[in-house]
Amino acid sequence: MLAQAKSSPDINNYLTYLFSSSQVPPGLSYTPEEYHAVRSAAAVMLKNNIRTGYKSIPPESLALVRQSVPLALQDKNQTIRSYAGNVITEIVNRGGILGWPELLPELLALVGNDTGVVSPEAQEGAMSALGKVCEDNKKMLDKDYQGQRPLAYIIPKLISFTANEKPRIRSLALASINVFIPQKPQALLVSLDDLLNRLFQLANDTSSDVRRQVCRAFVQIVEIRPDKILPHISGLVDYMIAQQRKIEDEELACDAAEFWLTVGEHSELWKSLGPYLNKIIPVLLESMVYSEEDIAMLEGGGDDADEEDRAEDIKPKFAKNKSARTLANGEEVDENGQNGGSYAKLSGMEEDDDDLDEGEIEEFDDDDDGNPEDRWNLRKCSAAALDVFATDFRGPVFETILPYLMTNLKHPEWPYREAAVLALGAVAEGCIDVVTPHLPDLVPYLISLLNDPEPLVRQITCWTLGRYSAWGAGLSTPALRAQFFEPMMEGILTKMLDSNKRVQEAGASAFAHLEEKAGTTITPYCEPIIRQFVRCFEKYKDRNMFILYDCVQTLAENVGHGLAQPQLIELLMPALIHRWHKVSDQSRELFPLLECLSYVANALAESFAPFAQPVFTRCITIIRQNLEEYVAAVNNPILDTPDKDFLVTSLDLLSAIIQALDGKQSAALVSGSQPRLFELLQFCMEDPENDVRQSSYALLGDCAKYVFPQLAPFLATLLPILIQQLDLDSIIDEQIETGFSVVNNACWSAGEISIQHGKSMAPYVEQLLHRFLEILGNPEVPKSVLENAAIALGRLGLENSGIMAPHLASFSEPFLKSINTVEFTSEKATAFKGFCLIVVSNPQAMEKDLGRLCTAIARYKMEEAFKTPLTADLQQLFQHTLDLYKSLIPEFSPYIGSLISAADLNNLRTVYNL
Repeated sequence: MLAQAKSSPDINNYLTYLFSSSQVPPGLSYTPEEYHAVRSAAAVMLKNNIRTGYKSIPPESLALVRQSVPLALQDKNQTIRSYAGNVITEIVNRGGILGWPELLPELLALVGNDTGVVSPEAQEGAMSALGKVCEDNKKMLDKDYQGQRPLAYIIPKLISFTANEKPRIRSLALASINVFIPQKPQALLVSLDDLLNRLFQLANDTSSDVRRQVCRAFVQIVEIRPDKILPHISGLVDYMIAQQRKIEDEELACDAAEFWLTVGEHSELWKSLGPYLNKIIPVLLESMVYSEEDIAMLEGGGDDADEEDRAEDIKPKFAKNKSARTLANGEEVDENGQNGGSYAKLSGMEEDDDDLDEGEIEEFDDDDDGNPEDRWNLRKCSAAALDVFATDFRGPVFETILPYLMTNLKHPEWPYREAAVLALGAVAEGCIDVVTPHLPDLVPYLISLLNDPEPLVRQITCWTLGRYSAWGAGLSTPALRAQFFEPMMEGILTKMLDSNKRVQEAGASAFAHLEEKAGTTITPYCEPIIRQFVRCFEKYKDRNMFILYDCVQTLAENVGHGLAQPQLIELLMPALIHRWHKVSDQSRELFPLLECLSYVANALAESFAPFAQPVFTRCITIIRQNLEEYVAAVNNPILDTPDKDFLVTSLDLLSAIIQALDGKQSAALVSGSQPRLFELLQFCMEDPENDVRQSSYALLGDCAKYVFPQLAPFLATLLPILIQQLDLDSIIDEQIETGFSVVNNACWSAGEISIQHGKSMAPYVEQLLHRFLEILGNPEVPKSVLENAAIALGRLGLENSGIMAPHLASFSEPFLKSINTVEFTSEKATAFKGFCLIVVSNPQAMEKDLGRLCTAIARYKMEEAFKTPLTADLQQLFQHTLDLYKSLIPEFSPYIGSLISAADLNNLRTVYNL
């Protein structure tokens, strides 16, 4: 019946009528509660119909919706008003501002009570709807429509609405303004002084919601116009301290604390807080003590290590792309920013970015707030701010907290003990120089706190010890390491099998941090470490298994081939393989397990061979199943789309295995795969998800390097797909970062294929050259992508210089500029060799760029080039290139001396007898 009703052309008229009618229609006998449920259901259905089928709704139906829904903004019931705002926002999202030109003036007139007869409910409903339209259409409202921008009219109105007598309207108006501040629209910048005046007037508003938005506005303005904040910094410090101390409203206190974080990380403003550290830091320290409510929620965790995890306790795990190809220079990228990584380890500090519309779910979700450790809160924000201050001001911060630490580290009440340990951990990185003299006393005491009767103290102590592990690992003598580092390592390892699951998690997380900081110095301790990991594999419940994989892969990453000792392999691999058999192909635990095995395969290299066949085969099976499920879901919308992370982690593990084994073993695995690997890879290279394509091109490049004979028969199919991927127009603005990562890996794989495929690349040279030139000429392209495009272009010239030579003048300058920033690796050497072969084929084309080329040759460091047979003759090729120009240009030495520096000319004379 519902399906029949949905297919009726009048369904949206009917839903609109029900939703916008506050009285039960004649002929229906519903109680007020029942009719409210009917109206709510009608609103949700109407909104969903607009979302999924806007273009198919008849114009007269849309006209009725536009006419009727604003009536619901005046409803006495707040939920109905909220639903009306959702429907209005959806119409604007689908039809644009011009599709409903009278909407904004109508909403603004209602909020402003222009007629003088608008009810308070209608004003509030209209303001709520306007706020939603602003939030969902930030860019659209700042576009030029026939010489006018809606924001130029909206912003001054919103500022005036912050003076409304109703607190709800004041806070909604400010919240709407806050939506636009990060974008820096001109309409806001010209009204910024008016806004600041309003903020100062609202600073002591009776409504905590309004004050919360005031705090947020100041935080946002720091980012866009720090010069407007600086003159008021003294008053703002006092204001934010006062708001942060209002602990009865934690959200307000947390928004105030964000001010310290934002100013502390701002290059132009952080110094302005220096005179106020003695005021601010005590408030941060107060705020880091667990509140009574938090303690009530957290206490009683006790000895729960043997209890099974509930499904809701296990956070979803997302696959991480391996960034091995991301930078041509092999630099590691810190994805967590300045402090994010540390605090994420402390206990997932992500802000909840909820996409659901107001009114469509309950006001709050008990599970989300059930554990203060699982949400961003005042305590974590204050600790992060202290960390930033420690990095900014160093010594003075530690001097300020030292009396606090002396009093509280041994406090008889555990919440104060715990907060002091947190504070000590927060300043670890910024204040390490001034803390170091105290560490010989502090570290043994911290190790003793690992046995504190309160699990939360043990938990935070693990984290803090992890933060000081770099000091322990860096101690200069074996005796000092035995005195401090080994007990630190043993203490954290022991806590990985604590009787409390949260302490286990903190111990494992801290140990992964220790492994990272210790690097190869941890190699001699591998056996006891792995024995403890194996015990953890036997004991851990599902949630902590995820962080245990992180410990194993971090060990593999830092110890490398040191892990490939028979006794270590016999300990570790049975535990991993046991888990491998236990985890199903549909389990999300597969992501961290596959990722972990990738690192282990890289570390073990050929010693991974006994385990490779079943792992390789299962990855192929997972990829095939996922692709089949995806095709089925595309053809049948009722079916769920499969999780693409299964593809990403499987592709990455295949890459790791192909790199790890010797050529014959890898070739046998690829040849024997059913279905054939490269047939599956073709689909993955065309997948709509960037992450899948990024891993696909990484695997393609690895296959070109290690199993080219098996890849070659499929290149006629795969190369056109690769060339299409190099089109920058295919990158979606909203996914620009991951889009460039895909192009980056596609460039890298094109270069690897060019080396192996040689002259057979000829049919593709013109298209590839066109794509590389587009990339090299685009100022928006990140440096790493430019470098990989230049390397690929140079490598293409190794066997195809004759085809490329006529085009040399068009790419010599961008090539030389981009290759200049690449470090002296074998990749750079192969690219330069290919480029020089092109130059030799058309030397006259270098007239504009000869100085640039000679500078590059003069500065080239040859050590790396001699290490591969392909580039062993690079110096001779440079000599040949220079000799060629000597024969073409009379008085070559003085001529080139006028184009390059004296030092570079001297190098050419010394090395190449110029």
